[in-house]
Amino acid sequence: MKFTEILNLFKQGKSSAHSHMKNLIEIAAADGNFDQVEYDLLLKIAKRNGISASKLKAIKNDNSRIEFEVPIDQLEKFTQMYDLVHMMIIDNEIHSEEMKLCNLFAIKFGYQKSKVDELISTIKANIENKNSPKETMPRLKWLLE
Repeated sequence: MKFTEILNLFKQGKSSAHSHMKNLIEIAAADGNFDQVEYDLLLKIAKRNGISASKLKAIKNDNSRIEFEVPIDQLEKFTQMYDLVHMMIIDNEIHSEEMKLCNLFAIKFGYQKSKVDELISTIKANIENKNSPKETMPRLKWLLE
């Protein structure tokens, strides 16, 4: 693999991570209340994606140049969907706008519209049972096809 190809993969990974942070911020703010428990989860996910707290703050303050991006890797796409559901439920209150956004993101990610509600509720149950995305994904294989 050429250096430019490796560099492009790295850039794509960073832009996907930035897109993911923007999506999470939209979910957290959808109910009109971006609270500390949501911000703490956002920081944890940012760290996992190699995004510093200062970069996250910059994304939160101005994300107008960040374009929506669907991850190519199936596990990464599922992990992002898992994170979005986690953000929706982290404050123990599911607002209708958060649910609408989760549904929209799932459809944009390419999940079948007819299976989205079940996908979200199953991810929610797995989060509540403290299952990781890697543990959850095989259980939902039939929903992901």
